[in-house]
Amino acid sequence: MYISNYRRRSEAVFLIFFIFLLLCVGRLFFIQFFRSNYLTAIARKQHNQLVELEPRRGTIYDCNLKAQAFNMSMDSLFAVPGAIKDKENVINQLLPILGVERSYLRDRLYRKKAFIWLARKLTPEKSEAVKRLNIKGLGFLKEAKRIYPNSYLASHVIGFSGMDNLGLEGAERDFNKYLKGESGWAVFLRDARQKKLDIWEKMVLPVDGLDLVLTIDEVIQYIAERELDKVFKSFHAKGASIVVMDPHTGRILALASRPTYDLNDHSGIAKDSMRNRSICDLFEPGSVFKIVTASAALEEKKVAEEDVFFCENGSYLVGGRVLHDHQPHGRLTFRQVIEESSNIGTVKIAQLLGPDTVYRYLRAFGFGSKLGVDLSGEISGMIKPVRSWSKTSITAIPIGQEVGVTALQLVSAISVIANGGQLMRPYIIDSVRDNQGEIIKQNKPVLIRKVISVDTAMRIKKILTGVVEEGTGRLAKVSGFSAAGKTGTAQKIEANGAYSHDKFVASFIGFSPAEDPLLAIVVTVDEPHPSYFGGVVAAPVFQKVAGDAIRYLKGNEVPFEARSQ
Repeated sequence: MYISNYRRRSEAVFLIFFIFLLLCVGRLFFIQFFRSNYLTAIARKQHNQLVELEPRRGTIYDCNLKAQAFNMSMDSLFAVPGAIKDKENVINQLLPILGVERSYLRDRLYRKKAFIWLARKLTPEKSEAVKRLNIKGLGFLKEAKRIYPNSYLASHVIGFSGMDNLGLEGAERDFNKYLKGESGWAVFLRDARQKKLDIWEKMVLPVDGLDLVLTIDEVIQYIAERELDKVFKSFHAKGASIVVMDPHTGRILALASRPTYDLNDHSGIAKDSMRNRSICDLFEPGSVFKIVTASAALEEKKVAEEDVFFCENGSYLVGGRVLHDHQPHGRLTFRQVIEESSNIGTVKIAQLLGPDTVYRYLRAFGFGSKLGVDLSGEISGMIKPVRSWSKTSITAIPIGQEVGVTALQLVSAISVIANGGQLMRPYIIDSVRDNQGEIIKQNKPVLIRKVISVDTAMRIKKILTGVVEEGTGRLAKVSGFSAAGKTGTAQKIEANGAYSHDKFVASFIGFSPAEDPLLAIVVTVDEPHPSYFGGVVAAPVFQKVAGDAIRYLKGNEVPFEARSQ
C-alpha cells in the first residue's frame, strides 16, 4: 500500500516535471522562432545608439573663390534630466553663461526625457565656461554652425541657413538642394551604464554638400555697398538699391539693397530689411525710360540726331493733359531732347512712332516680363498692352509713367545700349562645384534677344555720353574714364492715385568706359530728402562706384577698409 502510494506520487511528480519541461521547451521554441526578432531589437536598443552624421554644408564663394559662407564646428549643450539631482543649483550656474530665461531652463530640465537640448552651437567661450562647471548630466555634441565672415556684405544675395542645415533666404535657400548634402548615420555600442563607446557597428557616411560660386566680386560688392550706405543715410531715404553688371555677359558683379541686415545675427530682423529691392520692388522709372523711346526712334528711322523739335517753352497741352518740362525749352535737336531730358520733346518723338511701336520696343528691352535671374522673388513689372492705353498714355509711358519696372530690368536695358544691342539674361550663380573643385554645373551667358542694331546702339551711346558730359548727368562723370547714362526723377503715386509732390524715386542708369564698357550700373534711391533729383542723388553714386570698380578691374588696388554700418 505504502509502496503503491509512493509510486503514484513519484509518477505524478515526474509527470508534472515532464509537463513543465515540455512547457519550457515550448516557450523556448516560441521565443526562438516567433519572438527572436523582437527581443533582439530590444537588446540592440539597450546596447546600441543610433547617431546621425551631419554632412558638411557647401561653401559659398565669390567669383574669386573668397569664402562668403562656410561651416565651423561648434559645441551644442544637452542634458540628461534624470541624472541631474539638484536642478535648481544647475539652473543658477547656467543662467549667467547661457543668457537665457530661468523659465526656459526649468521647463527643459524638469522634463521626463532621456535627452534634451539646452543650447545649440555655443560660442567657444560659453562652451568652455560650461565645461569648467563639470556638472554630471550635461554633455556636448559637435554641430556645424554657418559663418558669414563679411556679416552684412551681399546679404540679399547670400541669405542665410537655419539651425538644422536648411537654407532660409537668398542663395542659401534657392540652392539648398546643392548645398545641404545628405546625412549619414552610425550605430555605436553602449556599455551597461549606457555610456557611448567609440566602437561603431554600422556606418553610412554623410555626403557633403556642393560648393556654390557666385558671379559677385567681393571687392566690387564692397565698393557698391559703401557708396549705397552713404546715399541711403545722407538723404534719409526709405530704401535704396544698386546693381553692377557686366553688360556683355549679364554677370552680376554686385547687388545690394538698403536697409540691410547682419547674416550672422538675423533673428528679429524686419522683413523690410530682408527684401531684395533690386528684383522685387516695382516703381515708375521716370526719365531713365527715355532710352527706349530714343532707341526705337533711331532704329525705326523716324528721326536723326539733328532733327529739331519745338518743346513748347515748357508747357504742352495734349490729350487733355498739360505736360511740363522741369525747365522751359524752345527748339531742341533730338540729341538735346535726350541730353536735357525734355518730357515734351520725348513725347513728340513717341507720337511719331505711335503706341504699337512704343509698346513693341518696351517689351523688346525686357520690360513687363521676368528676365530669368537665378534668384527667387523676381517680378515681371507692369507694362499695359496698347488696348488698355488711355488717350494720355502716349504722353506718359514714353517718359516712364504708367509703367512699373525693377532695378534689374533697368540695368539690363542700359546694357543693351552698352553691348551693341543685345538683351542678355542676368545671372548671379557662376557654378556649382564639389569640394575638390570639380565643376558640376556651369552657367554661361545667355542671349535673350537682339533688340536694336549695333549702329543704333552706337548712336544712342554717343547721346548718353552727352548726357553725362553736358546734360543732366554731369555729376556722374568718372575721373579718368568716359561714361554714358541717363538720370531719372519719378514721382511716386499716393494711395488716392494722384502723383505725390514730396515722394520721389531718384535713379541713374549708365555704363563706363563709354567706348568699351566694363560695367553697367543702376542706382535707385527711394524717397530721398531734402533733394530728390536723380542727377543730384543717384548720379554721384554711379560716379564713385564706376571709378573705383574700373580701377580695381584694371589692376589698381582699392582699399578694403572696414565698412561703416
